[in-house]
Amino acid sequence: MANNQTVSQRWEAYLPSKTLWFWSVAGAVVLTMIVGFTAGGWTTGGTAAEMAAKSARTARTELVANLCVENFVNASGASQNLATLKEMSSYKRDNFIEDGGWNKLAGMQKDAPGAADLCAGKLTAMDTIPARNVSSDQTSG
Repeated sequence: MANNQTVSQRWEAYLPSKTLWFWSVAGAVVLTMIVGFTAGGWTTGGTAAEMAAKSARTARTELVANLCVENFVNASGASQNLATLKEMSSYKRDNFIEDGGWNKLAGMQKDAPGAADLCAGKLTAMDTIPARNVSSDQTSG
């Protein structure tokens, strides 16, 4: 190879060995995986399954807590129960909700963990019990 060749001429004449090709490709694969798992948001199947299970538990807890608030608000004596709930210690509130049965839903085999505590938190954040809007869906005609 002559020293007076241009860069493009040297580039065209270059023939890398199989070893160089192998290690270049292996390095690119490893670098791609590192970037993908750290910054690219890739996950393994096990991690994805754990994330899905956690998301399902959280969604179930939120749903039960929201329905618990609805049941509490629609129960008789809701204003008095709310006052009682607010006067209680925070660690006793979930027991009050569970004892009242507001976090129980028809057809549920097991309680949703944390739903009673979340329900109590949402209820204590209320200033008053909202008025019920009873509307008639039936039209006479």
